[in-house]
Amino acid sequence: GMDGIIVSNHGGRSEDSGRSTIDALPEILAAVKGRMPVLVDSGFRRGTDICKALAMGANAVCVGRPYIWGLGAFGQPGVERVMEILRTELFAIMQQVGAPTVKSLTPAMVRRVGATPSV
Repeated sequence: GMDGIIVSNHGGRSEDSGRSTIDALPEILAAVKGRMPVLVDSGFRRGTDICKALAMGANAVCVGRPYIWGLGAFGQPGVERVMEILRTELFAIMQQVGAPTVKSLTPAMVRRVGATPSV
């Protein structure tokens, strides 16, 4: 069996005309119906990106590139700073949409403009 699903397109490194993970996420969540955790990655660079995915129903958001940028620039302190920035941005957008906790984020807080979800 499976313990969870990671929705990924590997950052579009291999094929740039593929569907984005944030676009595919609602269909995957609907198919899973809460039976297992759904994690998402690929293209999450800011706290607003993370907020959208969590509000749409992802259990967690994986970040790679920002983490690596911090590591490459300043080592472990750089990674810690990147994570601090992402956390600060996430909490700021949560306050702006009126969500005191991650659990209080809902899909109704995300609207689609064109092909891209936005908060």
